[in-house]
Amino acid sequence: MAKSSSKVQDFSHAVTDNPYIRRLVEDEELRDNIISALKSAKRAYNRVADGKQPAKKLMDDRKVHRDLRDAADALREATDQLRGRKRRKAPWAKLLLIGILGIVLALIFSEDLRNAVLDRLLPPEEEFEFTASVNNGDVDVETD
Repeated sequence: MAKSSSKVQDFSHAVTDNPYIRRLVEDEELRDNIISALKSAKRAYNRVADGKQPAKKLMDDRKVHRDLRDAADALREATDQLRGRKRRKAPWAKLLLIGILGIVLALIFSEDLRNAVLDRLLPPEEEFEFTASVNNGDVDVETD
């Protein structure tokens, strides 16, 4: 009995001293990424193993590709989290979104800007005058 209790103590010390296991227990997002990767991989496996031609499904089925890509992304994020790397958010993406939103709002609210953009994008329309004259029941059309 003493031998088995010492094994349990050794195991518990090994578990609590291991930073990977500690991070897995403490980090809910890491667990969610691992669960998501397993679910995506299982969906891909079930889809490939379900049919008669697994090689063809593996090569041609877009849903299998999507599931495998999702599993790989989730595993990559989980690996980065286990190693302690933080994924950097792209600061330029937020600036790009704000810039595009500003341009759209400016186009919506400024008629002069809208007209200037339309003049640049579309060729100018030809203007012509239409005059009609009636002579003895015949209509003559003149354009400039």
